[in-house]
Amino acid sequence: MIIAVSGKGGTGKTLVSSLLIKSIRGKGRDILAIDADPDSNLPEALGIQVDRTVGDIREELKKDTAQGNLPTDANKWDILDYKIMESIIETPEFDLLVMGRPEGSGCYCAVNNILRKIIETISQNYDYIIIDTEAGLEHLSRRTTQNVDVMLVVTDPSKRGILTAKRIEELSDELDISFKNMYLVLNRVKPQNESVILEKVKEIKLDIAGTIYEDELIENYDMEGEPLINLPEDSQAVESVSQIIEDYLMR
Repeated sequence: MIIAVSGKGGTGKTLVSSLLIKSIRGKGRDILAIDADPDSNLPEALGIQVDRTVGDIREELKKDTAQGNLPTDANKWDILDYKIMESIIETPEFDLLVMGRPEGSGCYCAVNNILRKIIETISQNYDYIIIDTEAGLEHLSRRTTQNVDVMLVVTDPSKRGILTAKRIEELSDELDISFKNMYLVLNRVKPQNESVILEKVKEIKLDIAGTIYEDELIENYDMEGEPLINLPEDSQAVESVSQIIEDYLMR
């Protein structure tokens, strides 16, 4: 199962992604976490140090090609595949691949093309692939997430967050990207404002998979740089994401 987590930047995509991994690990399932956001935050949320990204590998390969360091008959895709497999960080509970970004101000399209190929070629090696997507809508227009089974769209109570969630839903329809399932996840909800938020998101024609309430503990973890995957099991956020998995994602 390939699960993508999307939404406006800052709405809590990485929180949801890391807690999905936290809740699925230990259930005898092989998990690959992919950080597809150029502003990579998932490694920190998982407590993992990353030294090399797919973007780095691509730049290295470009330099080797320009400097004539590769055999003339070398298949660049084969070399790239091999180096990407080498860059996957393996832990006892899950594997992690960080896409990173190209050097300088170059377009992110090439890294997205590589991501599509990665998903196609190694998805059969894992029970779950969880993708923390880049913020906004680009992963849809570039069709990076076209082979995703479940899309979780995260929004906070902000008007911009809700508007982005609505646009993700609409754009997936316009581009005829047929996810098997697509759900909304509400994050940073204050209980006293919940009814107002539920009214606001009615225009988004997605079932609400779960609600994560505003939590000072999460704010403290973020402030101190503590890995979100270490949140206690009785945290409401952890319990909510675990329930999402139980109700919608476990197979």
